[in-house]
Amino acid sequence: MTRISRVAPWLTFPSGTRRESVRVLVHEDTGALRTLIARDRVANVFVDSLVSHNKSAVPSFPGSVILGHFADDGVTLDAACWVGSNVVPIEANSEQAAAFGRWIVAHWQPHASIFGPADATLSLMSVLEQAGIQAQEVRANQPLLSISGTPLLPPNSLLTVSKTKHFNELLDAAAAMFEEEVGYSPFLGGEENYRRRVAWLISHGHSFSHQGAFGEVIFKADLGAVTQFATQVQGVWMNPDYRGMGLSAAYMSAVVLLAQAHAPITSLYVNDYNTRARALYKHVGFEQVGTFATVLF
Repeated sequence: MTRISRVAPWLTFPSGTRRESVRVLVHEDTGALRTLIARDRVANVFVDSLVSHNKSAVPSFPGSVILGHFADDGVTLDAACWVGSNVVPIEANSEQAAAFGRWIVAHWQPHASIFGPADATLSLMSVLEQAGIQAQEVRANQPLLSISGTPLLPPNSLLTVSKTKHFNELLDAAAAMFEEEVGYSPFLGGEENYRRRVAWLISHGHSFSHQGAFGEVIFKADLGAVTQFATQVQGVWMNPDYRGMGLSAAYMSAVVLLAQAHAPITSLYVNDYNTRARALYKHVGFEQVGTFATVLF
């Protein structure tokens, strides 16, 4: 497959049989992108938070772009896709996601993951597989859950916004959570980058935790994405020494209340096979509003 410059306005293939209405978005596309994102503030919260912070369809992260898929008129933006260390389709159907996949193949660079609405994520990955790009793991069914209003269970008032003085303990807990979730240490990708991420979450009030008498983290959770409309909870972790004691539900109720200081809707997505966590979130009051999938490389 012939590679073409990333700045080429349209992706075309040598055969001339396919013309994709896909191009890299520019600053002038910001309004159209925001309108697209607004279709689903929960499913699109990750990209919504980044675009709202940067105030542009052009990412501030080096090496990242946002792709746009345009209708037959060549003007109307009908789907988009964040392409950086992660790939995140936005309001894309299977056909549009496949078009993004072909662009990514033609401009291939390593990615850590693809995540988002399941149909789009899996359709995009299918194109990559056909090009010989293999995933380490595919989590094809991850219920997307959300809650607004008061949780159904009383909160644990000991959960609070994390403090910088607990950084080292929180870093250890975050690394343990990451390794449990994906199977390898986050420090393999660069310890300094991960340290900065944990420090950023704490300094912006997006980390919640409860420390024990000796400073050990008993429970933690983060807001991985925050907008004025919704937040997305990530990094939920209970210290193994405290598991099986029935503490998680009260902690999660507290997470919801702390998250509501930022936005009225609290969301998260969970692996379908994690029946214990799914039951817990249901007891707290979360309801399924969609289905995500995650591809890990």
